[in-house]
Amino acid sequence: MNNRQPDFSRQSGRLQVYLERLTRAAGHADRVIPIENYTKGLLLPIERKSVEPMAARLAPGNVRRMHPSLHHIVADAAWSDAALLEEVRRQVLPAMTRRHGLAAWIVDDTGFPKKGSHSVGVTRQYCGQLGKQENCRIAVSVSLATAQTSLPATYQLYLPEIWANDAERRRKAGVPEEVRFQTKPEIALAQIRSLVNEDVPRGVVLADAAYGNDNGFREGLETLGFAYVVGIQSSTSVWPPGIAPLPPQARSRMGRPARLLRRDEQHQPLSVKELALCLSASDLRRVSWREGTRGTMHSRFARLRVRVAHRDYWRSEPHPQQWLLIEWPKTEKEPMKYWLSNLPEAISLRQLVATAKLRWRIERDYEELKQELGLGHYEGRNWRGFHHHATLCIAAYGFLVLERCLFPPAPGSPPLRAIDLRLRLPRMQPSYTPRGAAGADRTA
Repeated sequence: MNNRQPDFSRQSGRLQVYLERLTRAAGHADRVIPIENYTKGLLLPIERKSVEPMAARLAPGNVRRMHPSLHHIVADAAWSDAALLEEVRRQVLPAMTRRHGLAAWIVDDTGFPKKGSHSVGVTRQYCGQLGKQENCRIAVSVSLATAQTSLPATYQLYLPEIWANDAERRRKAGVPEEVRFQTKPEIALAQIRSLVNEDVPRGVVLADAAYGNDNGFREGLETLGFAYVVGIQSSTSVWPPGIAPLPPQARSRMGRPARLLRRDEQHQPLSVKELALCLSASDLRRVSWREGTRGTMHSRFARLRVRVAHRDYWRSEPHPQQWLLIEWPKTEKEPMKYWLSNLPEAISLRQLVATAKLRWRIERDYEELKQELGLGHYEGRNWRGFHHHATLCIAAYGFLVLERCLFPPAPGSPPLRAIDLRLRLPRMQPSYTPRGAAGADRTA
């Protein structure tokens, strides 16, 4: 593997070429410089990536001019997020897949704690970042991943029903008329369809139980022809190996022939937890899947061929057989995680585990986007600004991915970070302290 040190003398030139190609998707020529400046601002080694701190660092001698330029391009300018993200993919995917093929499309969502009630999408709901119900907004995304790196490809705010059905709040926040209430799995399926329509190279779809437990989501993936490994809850009901629902009732002399599958008191499916608890220690195998910061990651797993039982009493044919993957660490009293997968029957256990565990890459995406590039620092209230800011955060992340592909780190070394970049910037005025309080609920 190539472990060359980054050539910082040419880095600014590479960034400029990347941005020039990126801004072609923005439409009007007067958007080019503001988009370039905003993206550079997100790569700056400053604590707060909101408009005023970025303006102060990008143009310390002319903050009054830079500030409205950055504000307008993210909050008001009508450029297409989809077109710009498509250009990011066009530049970054070839570098990502030069040594490692595209392995997965990873679905997930992330929350942003937010005070007040006027910012678009904010309501009291479960926030994964805090691990509890809290005032926040949530966005759904799909990341494209290889075994070594990943890139968010789509990103959309989840609009709760209380927002979707409130015409006045929608108007004030600039929610597009065509946006209606969708569940998070429905948003993710729509994002996947859009990527299919753009002929993005396919991978196995990965998702946690918030998506995998939704039968409509799994069926939608199957309709689109996707393989998947998705988390499910322990209460999900399945038919154990070799068992299926009862066939339709035998035809009587009168009436139409019965077509629906059956159950009775003695013939019932089991929850995946009940099935897992029937396993013995010999049914579990120790499997390792990748090197982590603390060494090789490993756990105990079992897999079984099962059929999902969800409402099959309304079907004339049983659901197809799938893999049920069970993780049961030796230190735990009961299984910890469950997955369903329609990957081929011939796949090895190790490959099945490695594929399921690749979902960690989207968690790394969000961690870096939030901590390094200010994904959660947008202080405005409107729909357009929320998405424009996120799109440019992803664009900045795309350049980091390009640099990492060009200069992969040595084994055991951390990847290139935004603070490692060498951007050419004017000298900062020591007397100037920009505003930009965290958690502000502004009117942009």
